[in-house]
Amino acid sequence: MNRRTLGRPLKAHGVGLHSGAEISMELQPAAAGSGITFYRRDLRIELPAFYALVGETRLGTVLERDGARVGVIEHLMAAFSGAGIDDARIELDGPEPPILDGDALCYLELIDAAGVRLQEGQRGAIHVRKTVEVRSAEASVRLTPHDGRQFAFTIDFASKLIGHQHFSFAFTEAGFRSEIAPARTFGFLSDLDALLKMGLSRGASLSNTLAIDGDRLANPQLLRFADEFVRHKILDAIGDLALAGAPIYGRFEGHRSSHALNNQLLRALFADPDNYVRAD
Repeated sequence: MNRRTLGRPLKAHGVGLHSGAEISMELQPAAAGSGITFYRRDLRIELPAFYALVGETRLGTVLERDGARVGVIEHLMAAFSGAGIDDARIELDGPEPPILDGDALCYLELIDAAGVRLQEGQRGAIHVRKTVEVRSAEASVRLTPHDGRQFAFTIDFASKLIGHQHFSFAFTEAGFRSEIAPARTFGFLSDLDALLKMGLSRGASLSNTLAIDGDRLANPQLLRFADEFVRHKILDAIGDLALAGAPIYGRFEGHRSSHALNNQLLRALFADPDNYVRAD
């Protein structure tokens, strides 16, 4: 398959999930083979969307380079993966993309508006050859060989609203759009004060985040799936794994895992050349 980029530049504006800042973003086409890159216009620093540049994974995946940071990139990266975009440039005047609706569907709609253009060069692929697993206490992630791209996730929360949820997903662009992309991010109201004191979640609101209040949802009108919480975890995993630089063909399994483990999984995968093979 030929590589894909955006058909034309497109601008968007909104609030950052953690910074709370008003942020302008422009999605731009990029040359074949350049991959996905973020550019901080205010700092004049470019940050390639690459797993080795992830410097923080606290409530979001953060790229760091030369003193510049771009955080909460996983939703946008998931949308690029879901739309099959290989090359794009994202220009920002702040530390994160605007959160918009808190899902990946909002970014897919921006990509739809920009259009998709085929360009020279073949899409790369990374095929998992050996099982790779990372664990931390009760959480774990692993990649196993598989002909396609599969994702399975299990979560367990004390809140009866969520409880135990499991979801499996065989990746297709159409399936991503309908089953995964609409799943919004979520958070617990009991954590909000502490997060605000840490400088986080300043842009979270009842219009972009599923707000869990004990065993109930404070904004039930936003819920799109009964198991939306585990679907969003798969969305995050797709976005985090997109930092490999090419689609990963294998089966991803996550159990109560996080952005931190997703990044550690990529580092473990690429630490041993016997774990994978690249197809260009």
